[in-house]
Amino acid sequence: MTEQILDAAEHLFSRHGLYGVTLKDVASRVGVHHTLLNYYFTDKKTLFDAVMARRAGVTSGLRMQALDEYEAASGGKPTVEGALHAFLDTDLDLYIQGGENWKNYGALSALASTTPYGAELMDQHFDPVVLRLIGLLRKAMPDCAEEDIFWGYHFVTGALMLTLARTGRIDRLSGGLCRSDDYDAVKARMASFMAAGFRAIRDRRKDEAG
Repeated sequence: MTEQILDAAEHLFSRHGLYGVTLKDVASRVGVHHTLLNYYFTDKKTLFDAVMARRAGVTSGLRMQALDEYEAASGGKPTVEGALHAFLDTDLDLYIQGGENWKNYGALSALASTTPYGAELMDQHFDPVVLRLIGLLRKAMPDCAEEDIFWGYHFVTGALMLTLARTGRIDRLSGGLCRSDDYDAVKARMASFMAAGFRAIRDRRKDEAG
């Protein structure tokens, strides 16, 4: 029953956010009386936290492992592209292979990341793996200013969250040429695109310094 509740809540939260869903809504989707939910979860925020936590350890663990393995394979000389591929591709593979429930979680993460409370949960669950990536980027670009690396990550995560949101906007803009749920197309492009951005902001600062 717990998994059914979490799946139903994940689906609803991914579309309406924390404040747009009630426990009655979740119970209705599961097909039980809402009082039964209180046996498993004391309130809506507790349920939301459980939904966010359920898959966070999986994605963070896989990305941490991929980053560790990449650093070892690079012989301590990582590249920007290599580090980004390890971080981004591993996560995108989960949403490619994980089915609709994982895609719901991706959309929920994207929605949550734009709210203060959701951002706190993102800090809690994902800071260690993000800082692991930052460490590799420092090694890959020792001549890059610290703030530029963090800004670069900010832009990376923004693009990733928009991708996971699956809003359909790129579908309409491109007249169907691109699809917001085509994670394979994103995977083939995102790391290289973002790596070029990191190098550009590093080189701009060098040029300005003369």
